Amino acid sequence: MDAERATLRVSGVKALAVEMEVRLGGDHTRQDVDIARSAKNVLEWTAHLPKDAVKVIVEGGWVTLTGEVHWEYQRQSAVSAVRYLIGVKGVYDKLLIKPSISAPVVKADIEAALKRRAQQDAKDISVSVSGSDVTLSGKVHTWSERELATNTAWSSPGVRKVIDNITVTY
Repeated sequence: MDAERATLRVSGVKALAVEMEVRLGGDHTRQDVDIARSAKNVLEWTAHLPKDAVKVIVEGGWVTLTGEVHWEYQRQSAVSAVRYLIGVKGVYDKLLIKPSISAPVVKADIEAALKRRAQQDAKDISVSVSGSDVTLSGKVHTWSERELATNTAWSSPGVRKVIDNITVTY
């Protein structure tokens, strides 16, 4: 994930194809039941996750997370908490974000944050909200500005989906 983000920040990169297979060595193989127990424990110790909000299913070393959380950072935190456990081959993220605020407030929050954090490009980004879905449109000059806009949208309470229609122009 970090390598993908770093690659997208390189000037001129317009597309990225990721072809990766995970093979664990002998010392790192674990039974699914052990992985599930470890994942459950690490999620319980993740302080900002609601109690019993995330359910874990493990099959063939692949962890599936289901349930509902209130914020995008909680979803990302749950995925990150289990991704690097010994024996985990990959994570299927099926967590949902529960809406908890009205669309006009979400739109106003996102627009204000964009103006604070991306002052030059904020005027070129439009935000529309439909239910708990946010659509971002417009133009920015770098991949990091685009990422900043989408992260700002995701950090708003109640946002379940961010549709990124922002174009990077050089």
